[in-house]
Amino acid sequence: MDHQFEGRCVAVTGGCGFIGANLLLTLVPRHPAARFVNLDCLSYAADPARVAAIEAAPNYTFERLDIRDRESVAEAFGRHDITDVIHLAAESHVDRSLYDPAVFVETNVLGTLNLLDALVARERHGRFLHVSTDEVYGSLPLDSAERFRECSPYDPSSPYSASKAASDHLARAYHRTYGLDVVVTNCSNNYGPWQFPEKLIPLMISNALEGRELPVYGDGRNVRDWIHVSDHCEGLEAAFLRGEPGGTYNLGADAERSNLQVVQAICDLVDAMASPLPSGASRRSLIRFVADRPGHDLRYAIDASLARSELAWAPRRRFEEGLADTVSWYLENRDWVAACCGGGAFVDHYARHYRPGKGGSA
Repeated sequence: MDHQFEGRCVAVTGGCGFIGANLLLTLVPRHPAARFVNLDCLSYAADPARVAAIEAAPNYTFERLDIRDRESVAEAFGRHDITDVIHLAAESHVDRSLYDPAVFVETNVLGTLNLLDALVARERHGRFLHVSTDEVYGSLPLDSAERFRECSPYDPSSPYSASKAASDHLARAYHRTYGLDVVVTNCSNNYGPWQFPEKLIPLMISNALEGRELPVYGDGRNVRDWIHVSDHCEGLEAAFLRGEPGGTYNLGADAERSNLQVVQAICDLVDAMASPLPSGASRRSLIRFVADRPGHDLRYAIDASLARSELAWAPRRRFEEGLADTVSWYLENRDWVAACCGGGAFVDHYARHYRPGKGGSA
């Protein structure tokens, strides 16, 4: 029988983050007979403005909470009578994990443990949907047709992906040991509205609009499988409703593109939608190759056939359409982007990572 939202109290961790906010904007109005509690510590990449449209909804509550605080997590679960968890709260940026891996372990591993313990201790506990990444599988060859499947071995390359792999294992262990109804999803790269501009697509849109250089790691050949955040959120809802207890589902959109192809497409869209550069040149002229990051995975690709068949889910947004809509959204929300880019967390990160490398333009 399908799992249900109705009559449940669902904690959505990281609900002021990019994916979490988009998920809440989908679920809260769609399931009025369920209660949703947004648990978020409001780290540098979180913003309550993302969920402003639902903050007055009668079935929505926000609570500022750090999932690393074990006692606070347990207390919140009891006070709200939480029955289910959709766990998205995570330190998620690979670059940042290279110079501060401890924060990733504390949040992604110990934070997940605290949530698992809090739910399994509840007398009435339901589903724990653990939202993870395809990066736990490591890297695929550029010249291969191979894709990640649910049975692919774990081979993480960065402290970030290693911490997510550890949290995946913990979630599955709680299903096997304690009988907790756990479902794990591993998704490809997300893009869409409200993404913090340290990630590739919003960073390149912002820089292209302002006429700044567009830093691309290495030679730009690294390939990612891109999925629009709205399609990911539909997949998460399907996994919560129809996922097999103990099951794992890979979510992807069959949209492999090299980083350089993505940046070039953004340049062309911004050229078409925004004022031209003072020089009159294409924004492709702004592309600069910079020193590659350590352990940079070559290629990610998702086989989502199991999710398509078992969850009755499929992505709807073509990459070209979704990217055009995303560029349009960032053009219309430049004040929000400017506020993000003006913070010290963003400025320090940018200066640290985008060092001149090969020095060439694309």
